[in-house]
Amino acid sequence: MLDQPIASIENLRVEFQTKAGPVVGVEDVSFSVNPGETVCIVGESGSGKSVSSLSLMRLVEFGGGQIAGGRVLFDRKTGEQIDLATTDAKQMRAIRGNEIGMIFQEPMTALNPVFTVGRQLTEGLRLHKKLNKAQAEAEAIELLRQVRIPEPARRLKQYPHELSGGMRQRVVIAMALACKPRLLIADEPTTALDVTIQAEILALMDRLKRETGTAVVFITHDMAVVAQMADRVVVMFRGNKVEEGPVEQIFNDPQHPYTKALLAAVPKLGEMNGTTYPEPMRLLGQEQAAITPIEGTTEPLLTVTNLVTRFPVLGGFFRRTVANVHAVEDVSFTLNKGRTLSLVGESGCGKSTAGRSILRLVQPLSGHIMLDGTDIMALDQEGLRVARKDMQMVFQDPFASLDPKMQLADQVAEPMHNYATHRGQALQDRVANLFDRVELPRSFMGRFPHELSGGQRQRVAIARALALNPKLIIADEAVSALDVSVQAQVLNLMMELQADLGLSFLFISHDMAVVERVSHDVGVMYLGRIVELGPRKAVFENPQHPYTKALMSAVPIADPAKRKSEKDLNFKPIPSPIHSTDYVAEPSVYEEIEPGHMVLTSDSGY
Repeated sequence: MLDQPIASIENLRVEFQTKAGPVVGVEDVSFSVNPGETVCIVGESGSGKSVSSLSLMRLVEFGGGQIAGGRVLFDRKTGEQIDLATTDAKQMRAIRGNEIGMIFQEPMTALNPVFTVGRQLTEGLRLHKKLNKAQAEAEAIELLRQVRIPEPARRLKQYPHELSGGMRQRVVIAMALACKPRLLIADEPTTALDVTIQAEILALMDRLKRETGTAVVFITHDMAVVAQMADRVVVMFRGNKVEEGPVEQIFNDPQHPYTKALLAAVPKLGEMNGTTYPEPMRLLGQEQAAITPIEGTTEPLLTVTNLVTRFPVLGGFFRRTVANVHAVEDVSFTLNKGRTLSLVGESGCGKSTAGRSILRLVQPLSGHIMLDGTDIMALDQEGLRVARKDMQMVFQDPFASLDPKMQLADQVAEPMHNYATHRGQALQDRVANLFDRVELPRSFMGRFPHELSGGQRQRVAIARALALNPKLIIADEAVSALDVSVQAQVLNLMMELQADLGLSFLFISHDMAVVERVSHDVGVMYLGRIVELGPRKAVFENPQHPYTKALMSAVPIADPAKRKSEKDLNFKPIPSPIHSTDYVAEPSVYEEIEPGHMVLTSDSGY
């Protein structure tokens, strides 16, 4: 029956056993999902939204939790209704992936690093759909094409670490859609994706839902995504449902104070029109204190000139270099002290590689990098070690950048141990001070990374980056996986630190609304080159390059009345950045539109 829900959660209670006794992850939550309907669950990290979805898959038990009360009803393909809370393991294996698909938040932990993408994609198809190897591979290529991965046949032979974060997430989405499940649970599926791919994935999921009648439980903290996707919205706070209603009602007439605060904290593209300097984000439930504009200085800290980074593609019997990936191609920019330069673009455009090249975490092929008078390219290993004190990095995935076996206090103290900057009690005090700075309770110092939510882990990573008082922090998608309230706190924290300590940030992001908030200058990257560079006001209010305009048009708007349809998203497929070894790249030539506002005029392929 169409009016009967595919899945119903009734009075769900989930508990986790810890040394300190049971911790309640979800206290009392009830909601249902109908065929062809998208129910969005929103809330801060730690509100219990992921725990609710993991209970539907009965995966919560593998994370040390147990369903302590309530029922989880599911209508199977055969028509029978079962309570997933009491189903045996064998039956759950038949349901997972086949009837309930799940897209996880962190693609690197959802994919197996030792198997190729092809093997992981075809596994479910061969197991549930009984396809042979050739059929499964053909289906896998089609799935990768649907999620817009270039050169899908080649990707099947690659391993997860060879793909960018956005590409890995698309592989995970393709895996979840492979068996056309009746119910699709998407847990923050687009947090690691840039705006154009996010827009297309959302449109793809929307189309799939309409064509197959798949019901979708969409967990997110991005209110703009909720406005784009939801039919109904469930707002969660501290393990309880505080509000539920149709998407228009939640956005236009929110009742609960938490929902109102959540909507107020969402950064919106265009809010900063007319302002010159970065402004702090609005925080949940707090009156905003006026922060004096961060003007920065005119004194250069980081000067990058003609930076080129390429990765060899090995092939043949002798594993010779047969081609090169042109990851960063002739990139030049200047970052002044106390200012923020943001690099934006799609995944695979080279923005993360540019950040890593500046720190020499990957070795550039050519170019000059000057950091406060030091030629980074000319340093030997020992010189580089000393220089790294002045430049630190905050990575995209805090779970991968933190050591799972070390207590958090030791991880934050480690840089100070390495450089012998603090000892004994002074070290303990400095670590405690850093925890205060990033607004984490000191009681967390004895915890391990897996005991924290994603947003809390990212704050630990920021505390560790600050430990040595660096001059430059490269934030690589540092807030992409955080919910709006935590994102606002972390960004305000970064701006406060900039104002107090005179820090410079190279901010790598795909979130245009966040970039508009925090940046003094913006560089838009496409296929390894900067296609537009200039003051934030000039780039956002007067975009010149067609790619910049396409990127702006893809940003979802936090208003259900302004949904984008698939026909609005006419992005060109991204050409391959792989060229033969004898390929000669032309230099980047720019035209100055207004003072400091540069637009690429040489062929960028867009």
